[in-house]
Amino acid sequence: MTHVAGRHFLQIPGPSPVPDRVLRAMSAQVIDHRGPEFADLGLKSLKSIKSIFKTAQDVVIFPSSGTGAWEAALVNVLSEGDRVLMYETGHFASLWKKMAEKLGIRPEFIVGDWRAGADADQIEQHLRADTGHEIKAVCVVHNETSTGAVSPIADVRRAIDAAGHPALLMVDTISGLASVDFRFDEWGVDVAVSGSQKGLMLPPGISFNAVSAKALELSKTSGMRRSYWDWQDMVGINTKGYFPYTPATNMLYGLVEAIDMLHEEGLDNVFARHQRHAAATRAAVRAWNLEVLCNRQGHESGVLTAVVMPQGHSADNLRAEALKHYNISLGSGLSKVADKIFRIGHLGDINDLTLIGALSGVELALGKAGVPHATGGVGVAMKYLADTPAPGIAA
Repeated sequence: MTHVAGRHFLQIPGPSPVPDRVLRAMSAQVIDHRGPEFADLGLKSLKSIKSIFKTAQDVVIFPSSGTGAWEAALVNVLSEGDRVLMYETGHFASLWKKMAEKLGIRPEFIVGDWRAGADADQIEQHLRADTGHEIKAVCVVHNETSTGAVSPIADVRRAIDAAGHPALLMVDTISGLASVDFRFDEWGVDVAVSGSQKGLMLPPGISFNAVSAKALELSKTSGMRRSYWDWQDMVGINTKGYFPYTPATNMLYGLVEAIDMLHEEGLDNVFARHQRHAAATRAAVRAWNLEVLCNRQGHESGVLTAVVMPQGHSADNLRAEALKHYNISLGSGLSKVADKIFRIGHLGDINDLTLIGALSGVELALGKAGVPHATGGVGVAMKYLADTPAPGIAA
């Protein structure tokens, strides 16, 4: 083995680097998950995560990846044969559709070009056409990790209401939560799905369903056969701080610490920091004479920036050169955009110097891989950061 000096730059759009404070919190000794000490941890975890979803309603925590929470969202309120409306924002919206099909649900997929978030007007048109109200839910990805585009969830709720349709609003905010503003109660979301490994700055391993009172009541009589994913088994015992099966205790220690960090910075400052770093990254990309995949103004993600490769050049080769020579990991293109784009993650516990180091690695790698580009993108990003005050920091 050859030692590589210096820190590795993990600039994929999740999992994001885990802060030292969170790692130390997770190193605590395991405790009895039926004892009184655990009840304190469980109650604090459940209360804390509600503040990040911005909800007073129930949030269920599963020991699983986000994919598990996807399934939990579907099976608790939908039955085989139910129709749902989904929007093709990218790879992960397509995977959620595929899961629905495997469960016997019938998705109606609004085709998108992978360059923007969901179009609320199209959703409204489809719902108005459903005069018999056969569509039971509208499923939208909040932050599409494969493309770097954000869907306007508040507009989607307004579209559902404008159509006078009773469909549930179900949102995947796996990569959006704690990085991009999300307001479960205010936006009238019925079920939200998220995971630990993105803006919450934890390793993969726990996932979440935020659940409206309407959806929770519906789950009592609707949905599919389920056991592990059953909300009803969770919410009763959660009121005492416990779980119906062995919880991911040390992940909960980390969750509480991560949420404390987010509130110490201030959620609005966290969101502004992500938007500022995203804008600096897009400025660098355009200065390199490269193209940002998301091309709809106002839909650009604060979590990541997807960069389109020049025709005839391999994104995977660029990523390999970046890792080999500069010890930086960049996100790959997925399915339709495989080898055509690379993704720069700028989420989680990063600052201006982290970002400039990452962009320097990208600019160096572009040259090493022989990708046609203009130099100076890092300088443009530096000027943007210098001219744009950091949120929460006095000038």
